[in-house]
Amino acid sequence: MKILVLNAGSSSHKCCLYKIEELFPDAPPAPLWEAQLDWHRPDNAALLVRTAAGEKLEEELLSVSRADALLHLLMTLWQGRTQVIQNLQEIDVVGHRVVHGGQKYQASVVTDEVKDEIASLIPLAPTHNEANLEGIEIIEELLGNVPQIAVFDTAFHSRIPDIAATYPGPYNWIEQDIRRYGFHGISHQYCTQRTAQILGREVERLIVCHLGNGASLTAVKSGRSINTTMGYTPLDGLMMGTRSGAVDPGILIHLMRQGYSADQLDQMLNKESGLKGISGISHDMREIDDAIAQGNKQAKLARDLYLHRLQSCLGSMLMSLGGIDVIVFTAGIGEHSAGVRAEICNALAFLGLKIDAAKNNSDPVDQDIATTESSVRVLVIHTQEDWAIAQDCWRCLTSYPSQVHQVLSL
Repeated sequence: MKILVLNAGSSSHKCCLYKIEELFPDAPPAPLWEAQLDWHRPDNAALLVRTAAGEKLEEELLSVSRADALLHLLMTLWQGRTQVIQNLQEIDVVGHRVVHGGQKYQASVVTDEVKDEIASLIPLAPTHNEANLEGIEIIEELLGNVPQIAVFDTAFHSRIPDIAATYPGPYNWIEQDIRRYGFHGISHQYCTQRTAQILGREVERLIVCHLGNGASLTAVKSGRSINTTMGYTPLDGLMMGTRSGAVDPGILIHLMRQGYSADQLDQMLNKESGLKGISGISHDMREIDDAIAQGNKQAKLARDLYLHRLQSCLGSMLMSLGGIDVIVFTAGIGEHSAGVRAEICNALAFLGLKIDAAKNNSDPVDQDIATTESSVRVLVIHTQEDWAIAQDCWRCLTSYPSQVHQVLSL
């Protein structure tokens, strides 16, 4: 079965083509083809990087819309030097990461009803759901009635206890579905499952630290999400690349009284805050570290604040679990910043956690970097959301094939 995966993030759009013959290999297989669009570039430019058969090509796309860039990316599947299929009919199913599914959807075949719900939730995940919907519509144009599966980032958190999901506002917020949904669920679930594979056992108390341009923590008890830092939207919780994370709502009331509109506040909180907003330099921790090395005090404040907020939120996850057996670092910063990992683990030394400095500094992948005497295992896991999405597509087509095709024919 050939499965095409479209994964739209806040700063990139990744695509993969998998050929799956078994659902649970010992480790995720390499895709036949993969490509990524990165958007944090000047003048509406996008960097397209694609790989097939070990060959990697880069291309800069100038003054192009997200939809046109994605269409160009998909065409490299069957054209040019990275061609891996002869025609589109070879694709059996397309899986989409969809960030916000609300309470109505957890995993679903894409229909007009599902598309309408994704569209209605764009205001709650503006940088994600719109891109998700664009991908679905482009596939409809290219592939017609090929099955499309929406895999929702909110699904893993759908069973967190009411006490963790409920905001302490007026009771009618509950009736309006204003609650903590949580995000990055595909990554958190993948890391939970991969942790059990690496350690060879199920873990009772696990904290997953998804630290990328978007960032969130999840407390996982016996495989189930019981608390998470993101909330009604992906804006809540940790300080992120360009997002503020949690702030005092009174600040927003103050700014509104000064004349700021909802759109201006949206832009400020989602695009002009976080590491980029405080440092004045970049959303990228690597560039901030370079600036710190040159004595930039504003960059140092951004990094220190990032770590302070991360430690504070870790405390709340610890209390939810009543302790910790394993901590996982994943995503861009979590996987690649040995310094961030070291500082966080040193802050948790009071729990008996000890990391092996040599392992931490050796670019670990799917590896335990704790010392043998550490009371807490520390894993660095390369999150593979695309593979997790492909697995869900396999399940839908092999477990419920008649339902899939019946829904698509409506």
